[in-house]
Amino acid sequence: MSAIASRFDTLFLRFYARSKLATDPLYETVARRLRGHRHPIVDVGCGIGLMAFHLREHGFAHPITGVDHDSAKIERAKRAAYDGIRFMTGDARDATPPGSSVLLLDVLHYFDAGEQTRILGNVARAVPPGGVVIIRDAVRDASWRYRATFAAELFARGVRWIRAERLHFPARELIVGAFEGFDAEVTPLWGATPFNNYLFVFTKRG
Repeated sequence: MSAIASRFDTLFLRFYARSKLATDPLYETVARRLRGHRHPIVDVGCGIGLMAFHLREHGFAHPITGVDHDSAKIERAKRAAYDGIRFMTGDARDATPPGSSVLLLDVLHYFDAGEQTRILGNVARAVPPGGVVIIRDAVRDASWRYRATFAAELFARGVRWIRAERLHFPARELIVGAFEGFDAEVTPLWGATPFNNYLFVFTKRG
């Protein structure tokens, strides 16, 4: 945790990295799921690169490409990057390069339902047999957790940490329905947070 945080060049980013890595169960969960995985990874919506750095610190040696539409975050990630990790500015709606496993972590809810379907379709086609797609997002339902998640996202947009055009949390059925021909696991990933997060892990058969 401290090894990753120390790579950033501002006090705020070092504090942010330590806080996220200490409190969000996503990082350990994804690292555990990818242990022994042999495909390159594309992290769509990578932000400042924390997941890529965490995977490197936990022994994932294959190439990782981080993509995000926020050029300022990409520049911060590049300044902190490890060898074998590439960062680039890009749009999640563009086709995903083939031959890689894909991470879509807290990304889908920034797009409308049609765009979500397009993104998921691109990803499903790009992943090779034996590859995985790991998605973490809050799903739209009637729970208090969903309302808390929506409020937190509105705040993040208000302070401009998240630069998103819209908020549209996906239905669970939309995500699962995009991955025919995959083995699927869906589990809650709340940890100690109030958020309505679920982890979707799809493994392509063949």
